[in-house]
Amino acid sequence: MKEQLYTIPVNDAFEKECECPLCQMYDELEKESIDFMLGPSYMEDDIRMATDKTGFCAKHIKQLYDGQNRLGIALMLHTHMKHTVSQIEKLQKKSAAAKKSLIKKEISPITDYINNIESSCYVCDRVENIFKRYITTVIHCYTHDDDFKKKFNKSNGLCTKHYGMLYEEAQKTLSSSKLNEFISDLNTLYIDNFKRVTDDLEWFIDKFDYKNENEPWKNSKDAIQRSVLKTNGLFLEE
Repeated sequence: MKEQLYTIPVNDAFEKECECPLCQMYDELEKESIDFMLGPSYMEDDIRMATDKTGFCAKHIKQLYDGQNRLGIALMLHTHMKHTVSQIEKLQKKSAAAKKSLIKKEISPITDYINNIESSCYVCDRVENIFKRYITTVIHCYTHDDDFKKKFNKSNGLCTKHYGMLYEEAQKTLSSSKLNEFISDLNTLYIDNFKRVTDDLEWFIDKFDYKNENEPWKNSKDAIQRSVLKTNGLFLEE
């Protein structure tokens, strides 16, 4: 299969030694999105209109701040804050008018607006939109590229979240024959490698028993980090 642009990050991730190639893709996509925001993009009108409405989650505003582009983040925060206070002032006036007319609502428009901006983030939205295409690409490569299928089945498996995402997407997009084959390989890949890391973690625990202090560590020294990746999709430094 001739490699196209959208298959490059998928193939690259499955060639690396990682307990979840999809976590690897997500992590790299997240870093690229932060770099994108700290570049000249923040001066583009359509980007600023979007960030004014959504703002950023706590995780990504911290990453943007750490990126050292102080002018860029100041400009994004400035227009977002102006937009936010403008919207809340309008809602405050509507709430005051509603009280005078004795109109009651179960959820305050102000509360609803704040809940929306607290759960929105431009970087999160950008990453999730692109990552959905990566999920589709994994399944496409598996069903159209025998070399990738071998690479997929020889990988170190997946975290629980991304196993579930692939399972769900396959059920939506594959025909019965292709679906059965993919789900069978996916299930085996997930379970076998999850158990492998679980066994490594068990040996890590057993090594703290004085009876095993002179036994080799085998593959268990980084078992905690790999277990966190399997269960939480989080990369920890060793």
